[in-house]
Amino acid sequence: MNSQKNEPRPIDHSSIKPWSAFIFPGFRLLWISGVSSSITMMVRNIGFGVWLYEETGSGLQLGLIGIVQLAVQMPAILFGGSFADWIDRKKLIAVTQSFSFILISIATILLITDELRPMHIFSIVGILGVTSTMGGPARSAMTANVVPETHLMHAVTSNTATFQISAIITPLVFSLAYSLVGLVGVFALGIIFSIPATIMPLLIDPLYGKKDSDMGKAAHTSEKKRHRNHILNVLDREFSRIWAGFTFVKQHPILPGLYIMDIGVTVFSYYREIMPLIVDRLFRQGSVWIGPLTAANSLGGVAGSFLVLFMANFRAKGQLVLIATGLYALLLFAFGSIQFLSANPITLVVVGGVIIASLGASDAVGMTTRQTTVQLTTPDDMRGRAVSFHSFSAMSANNLGTFEIGFMSSRIGAGNTMLLGGCIAVIVVITVWRLIPGLRNYRYP
Repeated sequence: MNSQKNEPRPIDHSSIKPWSAFIFPGFRLLWISGVSSSITMMVRNIGFGVWLYEETGSGLQLGLIGIVQLAVQMPAILFGGSFADWIDRKKLIAVTQSFSFILISIATILLITDELRPMHIFSIVGILGVTSTMGGPARSAMTANVVPETHLMHAVTSNTATFQISAIITPLVFSLAYSLVGLVGVFALGIIFSIPATIMPLLIDPLYGKKDSDMGKAAHTSEKKRHRNHILNVLDREFSRIWAGFTFVKQHPILPGLYIMDIGVTVFSYYREIMPLIVDRLFRQGSVWIGPLTAANSLGGVAGSFLVLFMANFRAKGQLVLIATGLYALLLFAFGSIQFLSANPITLVVVGGVIIASLGASDAVGMTTRQTTVQLTTPDDMRGRAVSFHSFSAMSANNLGTFEIGFMSSRIGAGNTMLLGGCIAVIVVITVWRLIPGLRNYRYP
């Protein structure tokens, strides 16, 4: 009888609530850190973008932020994934996040003393691009270490939804701080929220997802001790691990299709980083409206994330990604067509807000499902690298998209740039649907 009592009970999946991941202490700490990090990054991105656009009035200058980030993030994301597979993930998150506190503080001092210059912005963006990218794969991979596999879908979706909720509030707080205090108050918000983002990961006790890699962990520890003082051997090992991760992703039946589609669509449609230009030229409003319109995008993202949350039992995950991305492509046409409306600027803002919210919803459905698919189809000892390649494709596309939208908007207008992006996105989705059957046929086990 005692042996029967001690046997683990089978999990009743129908009893798992959408918010059930929060019963695990490690997930709660990781969530607090992640939300704080998300707020810090959003405040920094909006604040730096507004300052740069107000200082230069150039869409090309905004676009150059994407080029700077691309140059530093491409190598960093690869090493970040490799590091996430053998360095203590919580320490890696904490160390990389601490740079936000330091550098945003420096930017604030330069702003107060009227010494801030575009080159300072580009330099800080470059450094934070490296550190945030190095820590990103560790944060994503650690989700599987703080909840059991039965709760992973709910944890990833809860992360996405709650980050989007913070992304609704943060832009509105930006507009309030900007209108009352100016950019100094905006920068100060970034400093404040970077503190819990740095401290919380150190308190986490990872309990799950290590069964397949216990021997590998011991091997990694021994390997680190042997090569600690020999940097060439360390680099050789890391490149070998990166190549092994690349080979795994390339041979995976699903992941290449996810990455290709994400890059193809995002490069020609990533409007978020150049909102100061869009608000000015497409909506003909001042910077204070960046907050409400960005919040509308995040509000749609929350709706999309909760839709995925309550569709957890929908098994055709590959088709769900394709449909959501196709809808996103069609909405780009509506976004670009705002330029043809004969209405006052406030009406344009309202109509545009609805379209941007819809874009956020469709994007969140695709993003959440992509992230979950990567985690579910990858073993733990390879998960950091798989996540890093996913982040690599997403960040590369975001940065190229920032430059492309900024450059093209300064040449053919913001509206026409969105129309062009819609055309290309539709072509990409149809191509991936037809040529990569592994994605459209994938079913959640």
